[in-house]
Order: sequence, then C-alpha cells, then structure tokens
Amino acid sequence: MTWHPKSDFVAVMIERGFLADCTDYQGLDDALCSGVKPAYIGFDATAKSLHVGSLIQIMMLRWLQKTGHKPITLMGGGTTKVGDPSFRADERPLLSPADIDANIAGIKKVFSAYLNYDDSDTGALMINNAEWLDDLNYLDFLRDIGRHFSINRMLSFESVKSRLDREQSLSFLEFNYMILQAYDFMELHRRYGCVLQMGGSDQWGNIVNGIDLTRRVIDGEVYGLTSPLLTTSDGKKMGKSQAGAIWLNGDMLSPYEFWQFWRNTNDADVGRFLKLYTELETGECDRLGALEGSEINEAKIRLANEVTTLLHGAEAAAAAEATAREVFEKGGVGDDLPRLTISQDDLFLVPAPGQPDDAEPTEIPVAGLLVKAGLCKSGKEAKRLIAENGARIDDEPVMPDRPLLSMRRLRAKPVKLSAGKKRHALVQLD
Repeated sequence: MTWHPKSDFVAVMIERGFLADCTDYQGLDDALCSGVKPAYIGFDATAKSLHVGSLIQIMMLRWLQKTGHKPITLMGGGTTKVGDPSFRADERPLLSPADIDANIAGIKKVFSAYLNYDDSDTGALMINNAEWLDDLNYLDFLRDIGRHFSINRMLSFESVKSRLDREQSLSFLEFNYMILQAYDFMELHRRYGCVLQMGGSDQWGNIVNGIDLTRRVIDGEVYGLTSPLLTTSDGKKMGKSQAGAIWLNGDMLSPYEFWQFWRNTNDADVGRFLKLYTELETGECDRLGALEGSEINEAKIRLANEVTTLLHGAEAAAAAEATAREVFEKGGVGDDLPRLTISQDDLFLVPAPGQPDDAEPTEIPVAGLLVKAGLCKSGKEAKRLIAENGARIDDEPVMPDRPLLSMRRLRAKPVKLSAGKKRHALVQLD
C-alpha cells in the first residue's frame, strides 16, 4: 500500500499487519485525526472464555487506546441468543439467558489486562447489547429497521452464500443475526458517537450492513475495518492446538500451557506473531523473526514471554519459562506444569500382569490418564500414542506391551506424564 496515513492508529494497523480491508481508508484516517473517536468490536458469549483466535481483535482495541482513542468492548448478551452464522456449516446451539450471563462474566475477566476502563476521554467502555436488543418490539423493528435490508444483497455476502452453495440450511433465526449486528453499530453511534466497527474479515458483510443502516436511518458517517483471519504457516487455524482450544482465562488454561503454545510457534510465524501479539518495535520483530537454527528458539521464548506477560503478568511468564527450562533442558518435573489431581475412586484399576483376573487391582491404564490429563482427546488417540512410543512417565517410555502405572508408584509421589516432547502434566493422588 503506497498511501501513507496521518493517524497513528491506521499507521499501526498497516505496519504491524492487522489490516485486511477498510470501507474508506481516507475517511477513517481523517476522522481519527480530528479528535478522540470511539470504536468497537463485538464479542458473542458462546463460551466462558475467549480463545487465542480473538486475541488479534483485543490487541486492535489495545492499540486503539494507546493511539489516543476510546475502545468499546461490546458483549453480545442479545446477539448470542441468535448466534452468528458466518462461515459456519451448521447452526450454533442455543444458550439459555443464565448460560449467556455466566459466559459474559467469564469473558470480562480478560479485557482489564489489555484495556484501561476509567473515566478519562480514552477510557474503555464495556457494554452489553442486550440493553437495547432485549426490549425491541418485533413489529416496530420490522417496519423501522427491516425495510432497509435487501434480501438479494444479504444473500450475496460470502458468509451466507458459501453456506447456501454447500446446500446447508440457514435458519430464519440465524438470518436475522446480521440485521441485529447492524442495529448494534447504529445504536453505538447514536448513544456513544462510535465511528468505527472492527472485526475479523469474516465480519465484513455484517459491518457493511451496519454502516449502510446507520447512514440510512440517522445519516451517520461511520467506517469499518477488518483484520485477516489468521492461520499458521502450516495452514492450521489460529487458536487451536493438539490438546484443544487455547483459552485466555487462566482457570481454563494455565499460564504455563498458554506460554508453551507460543513457545511452540512455527519458525516461519515468529516475526508475524511478534508484530501482532506484542508491543515490540517492528524492527526488533523482523530481526527476531529472521533468526535461524537454535537462535530462533530464543526468539520463540521472547514471543512467549511477551504475550504471556500482557495477559497473565510478568511473574507468570517468568515462572512458565523457568518450568519449561526445567522440563526440557534439565529433564526435571517443573512446579508450574499443569496438574491433574485424582482420587483412587476416579481410577479404573486392573490386576498387575501375570496376576489372576480376580486378583486385587493395583495397576492404572496409562491411556485413561492421558485422556484425564487433557493430553489426548480420546482413548483411541492415547492408545495410538502409546503404540508409537510417544507416551512417557517421568521421561521413561511407556511400553506398548505394558501400558500401566502402578498405584504404589503414584501413591509415593506425583508423576510427570508426557505426550510427545512438548506436552506434559503432573499427576498426583488426592
């Protein structure tokens, strides 16, 4: 892009790789140069925590505030009752109001690590769209808002078109989602002077609808900006690991496991992720990303420390690094490893090899422990890992012909259970 923005925020978005598209580059740039401007991103409450896939949007809000503007985190207490159909193959399960409220309470915990919610001009706002969506009168909404939406145009948006092209049904409930999101943008502009909606590139159609509705109904000038949908260099969706989603809440994923996710970044992604997920100068990001051989591992540690410090604090990042060095470099256990505490009643015990079937059970199948510890998704996966000599107890391979752990050993002290070289957990008896 040869165009050079005047506003610090747009410049940062371009320089660090956040920008996929914008509805009006010059118009947005001019607006951001004319004083403090509110901007928002919406977060539907489909789980009790956001995961790493949402972190790029959170960082956009952080940069917005750091460059002198006002971020709005919009909680989807209303829209979650419908569910965003964008690029999904099927309808989201409907959640009860109590579930949605519980999820919102969990999601809120993360934002204070990235944004300042205070009374200053740039202090962030946290708003729930249930404030205006829950009390809408259906007939009035159809007459006042629905008439501005063209079904033909809505069907042309890629998020809807791709679903219909695959002959996958799209319910009338889901079809209303883009209307409600457009209404959100208009309400935020009317109530708070919000001039910008941001989101992933899969939200482009929803954002454009909101801009059009705001112009038609209240003659408001607003803008949209999207970030790329990230995949890793090997084509995998960002935010997933072999063990499952990388949650941002510490009670759903330990700071050590979060740190380890970033430490395991592919070499080719290090420079890009440093720009997106840390605040290091871009020149330093490029330098670190260009390292090769063993040096790139130190760059990955820097990435893991920087990202973990932003979310969980410097102390948690240092503890995670210390545990990783203990586990990987010295072959130790590491106090910060994820722990699985189980009672004997939770265990499925079998007789020791060579003992009659009616002998007292004293051995624990390791496959079950791997699943309980979250190191494998299923017993089938765990058994395959053991058969391929990928499972270890205290750094010793689990023998495929004897995939058992004795109760006596577990009673004596916690054991380190490993799946491959990078995933570990401590297992101890209650």
